[in-house]
Amino acid sequence: MRESSVWQRAFGLAHTVVESVDFDDDAEAVVVSVRSAARAQGRCGRCGRRAPGYDRGEGRRRWRALDLGTTRVFLEADAPRVRCRAHGPTVVRVPWARHDAGHTRDFDDQAAWLAVRTSKTAVTDLLRIGWRTVGSIVARVSADIDLMVDRLEGLRRIGIDEISYKRGHRYLTVVVDHDSGRLVWAAPGRDEATLDQFFDQLGPERTAVLTHVSADMADWIARAVARRAPQALRCADAFHIVRWAVDALDVERRRAWNAARGRQHPGTELRRRRVTGDARALKQARFALWKNPDTLTDRQRHQLDWIAKTDPRLWRAYLLKEGLRYVFAVKGTEGKEALDQWLDWAQRSQLPAFLELRKRLITHREAIDNALDSGLSNALIESTNTKIRLLTRIAYGFHGPQPVIALAMLALGGHPPRLPGRT
Repeated sequence: MRESSVWQRAFGLAHTVVESVDFDDDAEAVVVSVRSAARAQGRCGRCGRRAPGYDRGEGRRRWRALDLGTTRVFLEADAPRVRCRAHGPTVVRVPWARHDAGHTRDFDDQAAWLAVRTSKTAVTDLLRIGWRTVGSIVARVSADIDLMVDRLEGLRRIGIDEISYKRGHRYLTVVVDHDSGRLVWAAPGRDEATLDQFFDQLGPERTAVLTHVSADMADWIARAVARRAPQALRCADAFHIVRWAVDALDVERRRAWNAARGRQHPGTELRRRRVTGDARALKQARFALWKNPDTLTDRQRHQLDWIAKTDPRLWRAYLLKEGLRYVFAVKGTEGKEALDQWLDWAQRSQLPAFLELRKRLITHREAIDNALDSGLSNALIESTNTKIRLLTRIAYGFHGPQPVIALAMLALGGHPPRLPGRT
């Protein structure tokens, strides 16, 4: 095998001619002089179409390549410009790097692969680049994948939610595909205008075939879905509905706690009273009231038994919470019948917090029935949000939402970056 072919294989070069390999003492790096093969020359760096030459550009350029052992490697080549019909004067396309990048494709791919799977410190130390550079690389690789795949193709059942990605009320709106389990879209913001961007990208024809949309009870999501996809059935998220019941239960727990606290040490100021006796027991029992029965400890079961004997009103509130959870556990027609019974039970309970909850459930009854019929919830998107939160912790230091979105799409979008040399 010729020496030039060995270097081509070693550096993963295709459609490239290796002219020479030298060592730069000043840069302490191997410098590989290259040029594009004849059939890859004279193409626009943006669209790849052949175009007439324009000028010599700014002379020779260097691109950072993967290390050779422990030594850095740079590819060096001329960077003339061509006059593209669509983009005007543009730097010529090179087969070893993406347009407007200072790193080779293999270097970008390995950096993106590492950013998805390991920590910020590990990436920067291993590759000897800054974290902002990693953010730019991730955005580049993600954009390249977006050109090759249509993430919004074949959507039928989707989930929509928002997630905080940074302090200061910085939010992302995210959309997942219930059928594939993939993250398909994300953008900064959490309002109707942000969600309109998703429907604009989806287009009217593909929007018309959406059948189900799961979401929490946020008004801005409901309004956008009703306006842009009126044929889709909106499904309420079971977790958020049960959370409303937990909040109503907590109102009753605080009432019981305040009543028990008011019976202690009469004649002293309330804020100075020591929490003892029944008040202390109620305070310690809040986790037992919140948790599902199958996850209770023995001590928490004893606490619930004590509440059942000493405070029938709080016990009734706990049973109402569990009754609503049962509605979403059985689903379907049985779940809708159980919900009808629950609404009558809440009316008879005369507990103000649950009477208010009853009104909210009646308001959203159609979305709840759709969720019971379809079995859809936001569990998938909540799981996706948890993974995005982990990625945002890894990506701490990115100064904008776009690198975070790109990292999330690479990790959770079903089309991860590949390692160089792997198929």
